[in-house]
Amino acid sequence: MSADMGADPRAPVVDADLARALAAAVRAHQFAATPDRLQGGAPVDVHPSIDLAVAVFRGEAPPRLANVLFSREHPDGLVAQLGACGAVANIAFHADVRNSAGESYAWLPGADWSRIDFPAWFGQGPRFVSPYPASLLKLMVAVGVARLVDADRSDWALPWAWRGRTRAVADWLFDMITVSSNDATSALVAHLHARGAIRREGGQEVHNALHDLFRAQGLPGLRLAHTQPDGGWGNAAGAGVGQIQMTAWDALRLVWRLDADAPALPTPPLVSPASRAVIRRALQAQRLNEILSSESLRGQPGWVPGIPGAFAHKTGNTENYSSDAGMVHDGDLHYLIALTSNLGQRYAPQPGTATTWRLPALGAAVHAAVRAVVDGRA
Repeated sequence: MSADMGADPRAPVVDADLARALAAAVRAHQFAATPDRLQGGAPVDVHPSIDLAVAVFRGEAPPRLANVLFSREHPDGLVAQLGACGAVANIAFHADVRNSAGESYAWLPGADWSRIDFPAWFGQGPRFVSPYPASLLKLMVAVGVARLVDADRSDWALPWAWRGRTRAVADWLFDMITVSSNDATSALVAHLHARGAIRREGGQEVHNALHDLFRAQGLPGLRLAHTQPDGGWGNAAGAGVGQIQMTAWDALRLVWRLDADAPALPTPPLVSPASRAVIRRALQAQRLNEILSSESLRGQPGWVPGIPGAFAHKTGNTENYSSDAGMVHDGDLHYLIALTSNLGQRYAPQPGTATTWRLPALGAAVHAAVRAVVDGRA
């Protein structure tokens, strides 16, 4: 059963069948049994945090949308209610945290969440602690740079120097997206500061054009705070965990605005068609297919297939976090998917893999579920 969100016959539809299928796919993979290297390979025991969102497009039919969230506090899962403006309406998102040494500690074995003060972020309802998005944050940086180009404050061909290296802005962006280069990200964060998109005074951030943009676009679940003029964006720079945030639903809606094949949204264009094409080409050239898709890992012992088809996307992966978001085309199937989680490298079964095989397996299961929903079999 679906609920129409407006009189427009092409208005997005919150799809209960799709939500049930996504929740069932997560439950089927028994994420609480995932072996944890920090516990000697014993199961993690608590349910990892998984924020999973999908939007399915089919001809002239309204888009079908669903967002499900799981955590140690909600092991049976939550189904997001998407309000008329598109934002999640029934969940109170709280920010991730790091300690005084700049280390992420909420996900360590034995962490007592009842003693951790997770800052309230936005929303009302049951609490969901939103995992750090890892390198998925680079999508926000890409959009920020594209906005500079579109405002004639930069150019994709402009030579930009950072720490002794000079490259075109588009080349920095390509490396930031396709191989998730942290140096390229720092170069472009420095570019955002140098061109006035982000300003700091007296050690404080006093202007952030990206935050203004996200508010105008109705995307409260995106935040890129406390980056530095020298390009610093990690924990050591005072940004990173707790300051940079992305919910899966708003990461998906950001990708939606970058997908020229998706139905138009009733918001001002995020970036120009030319800049959208630059970012899209980089997403299509992704070389780190190792979270929801797994082609980069084919040949590894125990390889598990993930999302098939053409997947233009950006991944994120650290010791404690894995994320993925992008556009899927498989024959006549076209959908967007976004995931954030705390299932990072410590859950990988062997060196050379990024995370538990359960995540690409989930990607394949979601793909099958989307196909079944579209074909009327679910």
